[in-house]
Amino acid sequence: MRRREFMTGLGAAITGSIRSNAQQLPPVSLVGYLYAGPAEGFAFRQVAFRKGLAETDYFEGCNVAIETHWARNESFRLADLANELVGRGVAVLVASGNAQAVLAAKAATTTIPIVFTSGLDPVKIGLVGSLNRPGGNVTGIAFLTRTLDAKRLELLHELLPGATNVGALLNPTFPDAPDQLHEVQEAAQRIGERLTLLNASSARELDAAFETIVQKGIGALLVGADPFFISRREQLVALAAHHGIPAIYEDRDFTTVGGLMSYGASFSDAVRQVGVYTGRILKGEKPTDLPIQQPTKFELVINLKTAKALGLTLPPTLLARADEVIE
Repeated sequence: MRRREFMTGLGAAITGSIRSNAQQLPPVSLVGYLYAGPAEGFAFRQVAFRKGLAETDYFEGCNVAIETHWARNESFRLADLANELVGRGVAVLVASGNAQAVLAAKAATTTIPIVFTSGLDPVKIGLVGSLNRPGGNVTGIAFLTRTLDAKRLELLHELLPGATNVGALLNPTFPDAPDQLHEVQEAAQRIGERLTLLNASSARELDAAFETIVQKGIGALLVGADPFFISRREQLVALAAHHGIPAIYEDRDFTTVGGLMSYGASFSDAVRQVGVYTGRILKGEKPTDLPIQQPTKFELVINLKTAKALGLTLPPTLLARADEVIE
């Protein structure tokens, strides 16, 4: 065989091999993740999201790529970040952190499927037509956490049955604040608790609220479910510790930074469900056919170190029910 013929045949064989291997590689889908908060503390969300994707046979670095944009609690950046992800041609756009992130995603596209997590009622704020039949290009997980504030008040009462004056800290600018107030007032009446309402919607107002707590001799505090409070969790926990106020919060993120107790939906499990929905959409399902889900897993987390610092003796029954005790 002549050298030229041999080289031509060898080149064709290599090319054919490359094409054959390329055909065996799975196509890579690009998923955009828009998060309202900072990158710090986002790691567990990434783990949970990837776990949900894996349940639908999608694995980062194999058949799916994830591009994440963080707004770092600067809501004015959300619209630009959402538009950037849409411009990248993502197959699915995930939005979480607060309702503003979800609304920014919806404003950026009416065609790309959107999967969200939100603490507000998605029907009330106009994201979807109904929970069972969302309609359009949006579906996801709704944290209707205000309905748990009454349960948190009951847990606080169980911990401190002798507290004669309990404060309820709410954000008056939060759309669900009127419903929150109604529920905690009803719960307080049911268990015979005296309730003092405190309002705050800024860092300065949080400082003022704790000054009021001290002045009025409030012995325990319920921090209402609210994205603003989550974004200021370190300040809230520090204020509670400084003034020696036992407090209960909505999310385990508070207890991991030193908060006394939290009760609420498992955010990591909800993000896992978002990953599952994302995978199902990548496989061809439509958002309009995927009903809005609500969390089914709830967790009570207690920080034992903080309890000791406050001089509290925790009831054995409460400790036994805790899903996690931080020591």
